[in-house]
Amino acid sequence: MLVLTRRQGESVRIGPDIRVTVVASSGGQVRVAIDAPADVGIFREEIFERVATANVEAASITEHVASRVGPARGPLSRAPRGNEHE
Repeated sequence: MLVLTRRQGESVRIGPDIRVTVVASSGGQVRVAIDAPADVGIFREEIFERVATANVEAASITEHVASRVGPARGPLSRAPRGNEHE
C-alpha cells in the first residue's frame, strides 16, 4: 500500500487515466474528487463489500436450487436430433 500526503487542491495519478484530487479536509474527513474513464467502477468500500457478499450468497442459492431441480427440461434444453420435426 502506498501512503501519500496531499494538500487541498493537490492530486495523485493512477495510471494515465485516473486522477484523485483532494477537494477539502476538516475534522478528520477528507473529500476527494475522482476523474476516471466511464468504464472504471468507483465504489465506496462498504458498498463494494456488501454487493460482493450478496453476489456470493445469490450464487450459492442458485447452485443449491439448480442441484435440487435437476437438469433443465423443455424445447430449449434439448439438442436437435437428426430429422426430428415438431
